[in-house]
Amino acid sequence: MEPTLVPLPRGGKHSVLNLDRYWYVACQSAELKRGKVLPRTVLGLPLALFRNQGGAVGAVLDRCPHRNVPLSGGRVVGDNLECPYHGWQFDPMGVCKRVPGHCGEHEHPSRDATRLATREQDGFVWVWTRPGEEPEGEPFRLGGQEPGYTTVRRSVVFPGSLHQSIENALDVPHTAFLHRGLFRGTGTTNKITGVITRTATMVQAQYVGEPRPGGLAARLLAPGGGEVEHWDRFHMPCVAEVEYKLGDDLHFLVTSLMTPESDFVTRAHAVVTFKLRLPGWLIKPLIFPIAMRVFKQDAVILGKQTEVIKQFGGEKFVSTEIDLLGGQIWRLMRRGAKGRAASEVEVDDDYRAEVQLDV
Repeated sequence: MEPTLVPLPRGGKHSVLNLDRYWYVACQSAELKRGKVLPRTVLGLPLALFRNQGGAVGAVLDRCPHRNVPLSGGRVVGDNLECPYHGWQFDPMGVCKRVPGHCGEHEHPSRDATRLATREQDGFVWVWTRPGEEPEGEPFRLGGQEPGYTTVRRSVVFPGSLHQSIENALDVPHTAFLHRGLFRGTGTTNKITGVITRTATMVQAQYVGEPRPGGLAARLLAPGGGEVEHWDRFHMPCVAEVEYKLGDDLHFLVTSLMTPESDFVTRAHAVVTFKLRLPGWLIKPLIFPIAMRVFKQDAVILGKQTEVIKQFGGEKFVSTEIDLLGGQIWRLMRRGAKGRAASEVEVDDDYRAEVQLDV
């Protein structure tokens, strides 16, 4: 008797939103050399980023208004970006400055490249993802940049949506399994309290009564153990922060600036900042390989998660009380996707909740 084939369920939702009235990191400042052009994609928009000889940064849609050739294949000539096809030149504001062979006026609004507003701040180039629109508000400001802190920056591409990537960065329970031995996963669990609070643009989980986590990374950073202060935060629309304090011995802050390149590709610009009793130069070469191993493990599991979601044609999530932030993050994202201005002040409901966890 032939077995009966049961068709797989198809259809379903995807946790993907178009959050396009916000600032996102396009690249690290160090990646955009003077006189160079860099192609990047943000929210599905192909961009040509360039830094002219004067140091100014420009971001334009990656197509020449003349004949639709990618401007990222061009070069910087003086203060302008030159198209590789007919040599049209554009300044950082997208204004057409030169049309070779044309005897009349070179500048005309119809010839301008479509620009995105930019800010260079804290070692990153940010873009406002509404082309041609003047931004409201300013990009997120990094913390932990005071004297005495050591900073490591790295970029990692996650094969997952913006929501998947941010929830992963702020999810505590998975660390004991996916990152076993590196961070948690030593076989010892402790009952702690998670306190969740939120505002109109941020949600935070504070963990109360948490001993220093197990694993190699924690032993290196805080060999003496003790009770830590621990916060996980999400700032709209794309910032994940993980912060640990242990008296005067340790302050550790990981800020992940997430840029959705497409629906299921997210580039994470991670800034790891720490202050210890030991010299930063001594710890930095030890902690960096561990951090990169953790990021790579996250990238692999997000890729598998995305693959399954696509195979089944949509998501099916079952959550419990200890999935503290995923639903809260999605709630804020949905509010932000309704088209309201980024600077609009909303009255939130002063949400606060407490949950018990064994971690």
